[in-house]
Amino acid sequence: MLTIRPAAERGQTRTDWLDSRHTFSFNRYYDPAQMGFRTLRVINDDFVKAGAGFGTHGHRDMEILTWVLDGAIDHKDSMGTGSTIRPGEIQRMTAGTGVTHSEFNHSSSDELRLLQIWIVPSENGLTPGYEQREFPLGARPGRLCLVASGDGRDGSTSIHQDADVYAATLAAGDAVAHSLQPGRHAWIQIARGNVTVNGADLRDGDGASLSDEREIAIRADSAAEILLFDLA
Repeated sequence: MLTIRPAAERGQTRTDWLDSRHTFSFNRYYDPAQMGFRTLRVINDDFVKAGAGFGTHGHRDMEILTWVLDGAIDHKDSMGTGSTIRPGEIQRMTAGTGVTHSEFNHSSSDELRLLQIWIVPSENGLTPGYEQREFPLGARPGRLCLVASGDGRDGSTSIHQDADVYAATLAAGDAVAHSLQPGRHAWIQIARGNVTVNGADLRDGDGASLSDEREIAIRADSAAEILLFDLA
């Protein structure tokens, strides 16, 4: 069964420097029917103006992934980490017992676009941690690339949950497929472009849950970038 979460129905936070679209309930946007899917709790599609960003704020008991689509984000946290995340890189922060961090777009002219993803960890009270890995765009054309997993296999960043996260950058006409094991579920997020998933048309910002499906067949109808979550 495939259920579409249309981009136009997402929640929204808009300020003078941020335009954020919320696939699931977040902050002041609350919809009891949209509280996440399986262990996937948040997908925020954030557009951050040049010279602006998120001031220091705190999190706990969450696996937080950052996937940059355009621009670059500068990150600082209470663990002493200072880094810059660009397209083709993934950041994982284990909030655990508590961390504070800030994220900023230091460009004087370019807008930053990123997907902020929260996954509920397998247990609370973990020691906070940080990991950042690179998956160059040119190294993964037309295929699903594992970027995060519960066991850190194949060079992916490790997360504290039974979940696999794949990214794909597709040209028009490219087709990829992913098999789901019995009892597994999937979420697909269209970061940009238009794709067909098991016969359903999905566009920029759309998401879809899939359960009781043996295979996920994805065809790009235009240049596209997607994230696929394989969940328990």
